[in-house]
Amino acid sequence: MGIEMLTLVLLGCILASFALGAQVGLALGGIAMGVGYLVWGEALFNIIPTTVESTFFNFILLAIPLYIYMGQILTRSGIGDAMFNASQLMIGRVRGSLAISVIGVCSMIGAMVGIIGAGIMTSSSIALKPMLDRGYDKKLALGVIMAGGSLGILIPPSIPMIMFASATQNSVGKMFLGAMVPALITIVLLISYVVISCKIKPECAPFDSDNDIEIPKGYQLFKTIRDGASSFALIVVVLGSIIAGIATPTESGALGVAGAILLSILFKRFKPEILMKSGMQTAMLVSVAMWIILGASVFSNFHLLMGIQGMVSGFTRDLDLPPIVIIMMFQVIMLLLGFIIDEFIIVLMCAPIFTPVAVALGYDPIWFGVLMILNIVIAVQTPPYGFALFYLKGIAPKGVTMMDLYKSVTPFILVQLLVLIICMVFPDIVTWLPNKVMA
Repeated sequence: MGIEMLTLVLLGCILASFALGAQVGLALGGIAMGVGYLVWGEALFNIIPTTVESTFFNFILLAIPLYIYMGQILTRSGIGDAMFNASQLMIGRVRGSLAISVIGVCSMIGAMVGIIGAGIMTSSSIALKPMLDRGYDKKLALGVIMAGGSLGILIPPSIPMIMFASATQNSVGKMFLGAMVPALITIVLLISYVVISCKIKPECAPFDSDNDIEIPKGYQLFKTIRDGASSFALIVVVLGSIIAGIATPTESGALGVAGAILLSILFKRFKPEILMKSGMQTAMLVSVAMWIILGASVFSNFHLLMGIQGMVSGFTRDLDLPPIVIIMMFQVIMLLLGFIIDEFIIVLMCAPIFTPVAVALGYDPIWFGVLMILNIVIAVQTPPYGFALFYLKGIAPKGVTMMDLYKSVTPFILVQLLVLIICMVFPDIVTWLPNKVMA
């Protein structure tokens, strides 16, 4: 069987299994093993132990449960709420202050958690009800939650970035640095959109000087500033330890967990059950993630050994198109994949195949990796089947329909698409900071 026909068979089986509701990781691994056995026979099973070893004993991937555990402790101890309150305090009494603070704080909470689903669900549980209670337009409230929570994988430490670095043998620190400027641009543009929308349609964000935001006083003011600044400082320390070369991503994750526990103790928010509940939730999220990673890795390794990389390289070479058009084609493919699969699978399936081609075309792998993450942020929010839409629907109040979600995310997706295009046209936006700091 030729690689072209094999690829069509594999993709057809994947689509059929997803349509039947099969578990993603088991479906990918099972399809690879089933088709592989028909093609190679028993030799296929030699892939399994090497894939298991590279997946479960990868030092970089050990950082994943640590970052998720850090985020769970911070949110369950109430420090996430403190960040929200501190953000509102900084913005003050302006129209749309809640929506503006939601974008900033939900981005940081999403970064703590490091994955889109948990980021959106955590962010919505903290911020959605206060906005709806204060009369914010439903579409605006849902849109900023989705946009802010989804940015968690663009703002370091990001689990998909760690996966990309592991799959392509690139620096995690450079990936984190490369994403910082695009993330900042995205946040600024999203906030600008909210401000402009509230100016054009004031009814989207009712302003009530006595109700929109309550300014704390005295010790409560000090406590709000202290808690918010300290939690932000913890994230800076975790990232700084990687960038400065003091710690590996795994060691910085352990540092983050220790810091989160210390902050909760110092701020008298610590309860023993927080560790247990955070640990259980982390174990559940990591277990799901690792099964997905294992299944996708088996699928990816089988496809790579069959020659998919050579097929893609030959196909792009035969097209005789400008290199940037090839990169744009890759972006479209990943955007379409986001309709049916989540961020983990996109990275694990596409990074090993597309990145070598991008490098062969003369592009920086860090630049391409950040484009991939920017693309995934958009893809998983895109109707009709973006995974992030269903995460938010699952926690939204009764009466919020899928059509409400589709309408709410559209303008924010367009803003994020603009950032992707800007970074594609001006690669220095991504590569300048990592080349400057980690040259």
